[in-house]
Amino acid sequence: MIVTITMNPAVDKSTRVEKLIPEKKLRCSDLIIEAGGGGINVSKAIKKLGGDSLAVFPAGGDNGELLKRILAKEKISYKSIPVSAGTRECFTITEHASNAQYRFVMPGAALTNGEIEKCFNFIYSFQIVPDIIVASGSLPPGVPDNFFARLAIACKQTGTKFIADTSGIPLQLAAQEGVYMLKPNLSELCSLVGKEYLQLNEVDEAAKQVIDKGHCEVVVVSLGPAGAMLVTKDMHEKIPAPTVKKLSTVGAGDSMVAGMSWMLEQGKSLLEMVRFGVACGTAATMNAGTQLYKKEDVL
Repeated sequence: MIVTITMNPAVDKSTRVEKLIPEKKLRCSDLIIEAGGGGINVSKAIKKLGGDSLAVFPAGGDNGELLKRILAKEKISYKSIPVSAGTRECFTITEHASNAQYRFVMPGAALTNGEIEKCFNFIYSFQIVPDIIVASGSLPPGVPDNFFARLAIACKQTGTKFIADTSGIPLQLAAQEGVYMLKPNLSELCSLVGKEYLQLNEVDEAAKQVIDKGHCEVVVVSLGPAGAMLVTKDMHEKIPAPTVKKLSTVGAGDSMVAGMSWMLEQGKSLLEMVRFGVACGTAATMNAGTQLYKKEDVL
């Protein structure tokens, strides 16, 4: 079983305008409303592949109810933890004239200490121990930076493979506790090894430093349109991304994590896992807005 954790879920709204002009009334195309947030996107992408997962997230207010209705309509299994604050919403505007995207990401409302503990206790008390837990996305205000680190400790106790796909201090603290897999981009990898920048030929050595410190067993460094680098203590290999017509990068990272998690659950090799993950991430860039990928594009 794959469980995804989204501590800062969102209702994602996207539309298009011909051109962004200050102080003018801009006529938009039809509004697209979707369930969003890192882990929820991973669950949505797994569903597109024909797989199953359980999406866990806090939800509150009218947007929280809307989020649940969208997931139920898409037949995605979920468990929402009721909270008093309303779930955030985020906006993506695409300018048709330039195909440039403008993403407006709200911080999310603060959770109380009691609500935070309710979330953690639910995750910690699964009757059936998950094979994989994917923690993806940011933490909302009020949630301590060590939340994912606490999850890492719990996963080690149960033998669950923990995949951390976050950034900043929460990523560093989770890594210090040790997780199964990290998926940093170049900037996040720099922060993990204490460097301001890395050349491409230094990526594998930096990732091995992360592994040698006991931070994880597997590092998959996202290289954007260049693909990804798979690194373990015994090997490293660069997986290139195919060249496609890019319409949007929204959800590409979550799509990549979904593909890797799905392959990992099926017992595929690490190389197969990352190749499929790169295919999912690349396929996601072929669609506009926040639509993730089409399965046929992945295959």
